[in-house]
Amino acid sequence: MTTTMDAANGGDWFETAFAGAPLMAILRGMGVERSARLSQTAWDLGIDSVEVPLQTEEDERALREVVSLAAARGKSVGAGTIITAEQVALAADAGAAYLVSPGLDPVVVRAAQDAGIPILPGVATPSEVQLAVSLGLTWLKAFPATWLGTGWFSHIRGPFPQVRFVATGGLNASNVEEFLDAGVRVAAVGSALEDAAQLERLAEVLRTRAAAR
Repeated sequence: MTTTMDAANGGDWFETAFAGAPLMAILRGMGVERSARLSQTAWDLGIDSVEVPLQTEEDERALREVVSLAAARGKSVGAGTIITAEQVALAADAGAAYLVSPGLDPVVVRAAQDAGIPILPGVATPSEVQLAVSLGLTWLKAFPATWLGTGWFSHIRGPFPQVRFVATGGLNASNVEEFLDAGVRVAAVGSALEDAAQLERLAEVLRTRAAAR
């Protein structure tokens, strides 16, 4: 886990964490065994980063298990749905390398920064993006991505060219490339990891994007 304020602000840390693949996996409410299995599926596919939303005690157990598996493979695991400062401490204790929030709460952002953990807060408006930038953040989660639409990203890049976005919410193998083409740096998928047809399509996306670098 990083311990510097620069890393907690996210720029360099997320740039490095997401350099290998433009996709990440979100394992929401899947339990310990299913989370463990799908995290391995994601890593085998070439998706480096896995997020386990932290909402229940079962989620905490799943997060700890996935963190343990990730350590053996040199992967990073994030804790998602972080909406309180108390959850920041819980996620840190469970070994999360980064945090993800559905919205933008300066109190939670400051708690993460104080703990030295990079955080991706959720944004959906220019005002939220501007506030996040004022808090020192350059990597943000755009949520819900399919509701915002791909056009949102081309508009928001004008006043905020320094911001990098992770798109989450409603993404799967059929639409991730639309968002990546719109300028999203990382697209997040979830249940697609259990669909053989979608896995094949996601693998192709990873191969194509890697070849284009």
